[in-house]
Amino acid sequence: MPPPPRRPPRLRPQEPGPARTPPRAPRPPGSLRAPHGGARAGRGGRRRPPRRTRGAHRGRPGARAARLPAGRLPHAGHRGFWTGHDDRFLYMLMEFVPGGELFSYLRNRGRFSSNTGLFYAAEIVCAIEYLHSRDIVYRDLKPENILLDRDGHVKLTDFGFAKKLVDKTWTLCGTPEYLAPEVIQSKGHGRAVDWWALGILIFEMLSGFPPFFDDNAFGIYQKILAGKIDFPRHLEFSVKDLIRKLLVTDRTRRLGNMKNGAEDVKQHRWFRVVDWGAVPERKLKPPIVPKLCSEDDTSNFEAYPENDWTSAPPVSQKELDVFKNF
Repeated sequence: MPPPPRRPPRLRPQEPGPARTPPRAPRPPGSLRAPHGGARAGRGGRRRPPRRTRGAHRGRPGARAARLPAGRLPHAGHRGFWTGHDDRFLYMLMEFVPGGELFSYLRNRGRFSSNTGLFYAAEIVCAIEYLHSRDIVYRDLKPENILLDRDGHVKLTDFGFAKKLVDKTWTLCGTPEYLAPEVIQSKGHGRAVDWWALGILIFEMLSGFPPFFDDNAFGIYQKILAGKIDFPRHLEFSVKDLIRKLLVTDRTRRLGNMKNGAEDVKQHRWFRVVDWGAVPERKLKPPIVPKLCSEDDTSNFEAYPENDWTSAPPVSQKELDVFKNF
């Protein structure tokens, strides 16, 4: 199998400049392929979902760490058991989630059926609702950051961009295709960005590609700000209506960010068959159950070369002090 197409890289946290125009993200090393890998790929001309650059955090002790209660998410959090560091790296002992990334299943299938997308969207809605109840904004929702446990239920992972906040934050970070307009325009953003990302995710799960894509990040930003959504013909009316209401530029009118919060999302007609009381209890039947040969089977994860860490130099004592209690 050829390597999956890559997307423009995630934006690392940075303070926005005074300009209000969309920032241009750097191209990754080598040639940057179109988000769909150029021409159509897969059986019957079906487009593969594009592979964004993985947000692997080897954990250089110069970056800012987010100490968040990810391990206490009631049903969908990727638990952490231990953390430590030396003068070169941060170390995190995490729960083993053997099912692999949702992205891998989406890429292999091309797109999900409405019922399959509905299941994953419902569990993610509950996870977002819980995080927001703890004043935490996630800020990096995408198929690559959704793992499946051995039973097929979702686990959110990679809380490197998550932040505890009460009002707004101005840090520019995230994955280009999933950035909300207010992030691109440096207007300050809050919990509403997670509901925008949910709209992008639902579209991508059911279509096989995101609603806003281009050959480079700057082109993606322009399309996000233009806000034009071209829906595939096979999408039903109710899910298109939900996506439109999540991808509203005016965050005060964005579903999930209004007076009733997540309840507005849960009560949408697309979710009418969902028993919301059963979702946090993991009582809904998962549409995909990972195939496992043993307790420590890692076959559901792709292999990635890891040879960039051997030459990493030690950091200064001043930088180490930031992680004194890590």
